[in-house]
Amino acid sequence: MSAQISDSVKIEREIRDSIFISLTEDAKGGDKVLHAEPLYIDLIRDLGARKGERELNVGMGITDNLRFDSYQALVEYEWAPINRLGLEVELPFTIIAPMRGQNKDSIPGSKLNGIKTAVQWSFLVKEKWKTSMALGYINELEINEFKRLRNGTFLTGNKYNPFFVAAKRWGNNWHTLVYTGPVFTQHFSNNHFSWEYQINTNIHYMIPGTRNFVGVEFNKEIYKNDFDMVIRPQLRVGISESALIGIVAGIPIERENERFSAFVRLIYEPPHREHKKKKGKH
Repeated sequence: MSAQISDSVKIEREIRDSIFISLTEDAKGGDKVLHAEPLYIDLIRDLGARKGERELNVGMGITDNLRFDSYQALVEYEWAPINRLGLEVELPFTIIAPMRGQNKDSIPGSKLNGIKTAVQWSFLVKEKWKTSMALGYINELEINEFKRLRNGTFLTGNKYNPFFVAAKRWGNNWHTLVYTGPVFTQHFSNNHFSWEYQINTNIHYMIPGTRNFVGVEFNKEIYKNDFDMVIRPQLRVGISESALIGIVAGIPIERENERFSAFVRLIYEPPHREHKKKKGKH
């Protein structure tokens, strides 16, 4: 009897999964594969984005550093003007709270980090393989600390970040993704260039029949002979048809400068315009 109940539950889950996946992949528009998108290093729209898709994100976080606490905030808007092309504009902020006894001049200052603009093109979307790939580029004009703006220097540098994304869904529920690329920073004060290389890998399990998931990001940076990695366990929960909340913890493998961190992302995704039109016809 218990075996029959177990089989019945399994079949019911598979049906719910199939229905949920088909709602994403079979909707009007180009080919698209349902993938779990990481919450900390997020994508520029979904892979295989469809024309008219939009998303507004608000993020808030805190990082415990050795000599100060930093509070992060961001406002981000992304949209797809045509199938497979995603665009994004982001304003990230950092507020610094020094530890007691620390000299404020020896630590970073609060600032609007920069003005980020980005583009992402999904060049491969294979529903049969449950695989998507994309190329993208992020440009960030870096802005001076608030306390130094009075000196008349507004922009301090520019970051150039081409990247590559590959994602695959295994079965209906398991998702893996790789996001990687170099970051070149031009420092306007001396026109010097520095660089680092990012390798971000992710694995998620999406709860059957929902957009909710649990997973982990491995955010890795290589700079010359230095290697840093932060492990970010995370979960995403739907709070309405159009809104989700993501919660992320950050655990560095070495506490050179940064200790534990936490981050929350609020995601609002209005109904796809094509869906609205289609719905209005019935």
